[in-house]
Amino acid sequence: QVQLVESGGGLVQAGGSLRLSCAVSGRTFSSYRMGWFRQAPGKEREFVAATMYGDDMTYYAASVKGRFTISRDNAKNTVYLQMNSLKPEDTAIYYCAAANRGFISASKLEYDYWGQGTQVTVSS
Repeated sequence: QVQLVESGGGLVQAGGSLRLSCAVSGRTFSSYRMGWFRQAPGKEREFVAATMYGDDMTYYAASVKGRFTISRDNAKNTVYLQMNSLKPEDTAIYYCAAANRGFISASKLEYDYWGQGTQVTVSS
């Protein structure tokens, strides 16, 4: 059974930074492609960033490109989301997700495992 546990969320002022972590247990982490999604109150869960099995291939939503960076440490079974220049509209619950098949994807339908989420709140 694969388990994903996010951490690192919190309250930050606009312009600040946070780094989210997602620890993955279960099968071999390096065989999973990983993604980050977020969901604001009253809105659909939306794609943020994704990486393939190594972090040589990444993909970002237009709204975060240039501000957020996804990376992974296969030795630590962990994927990270470095978030810089945060804006109030980045406020949401952030979820990490994993899949052990297919190609890099922005579709939440193409991920099999999800964490419980971590709250990020950006004040203006």
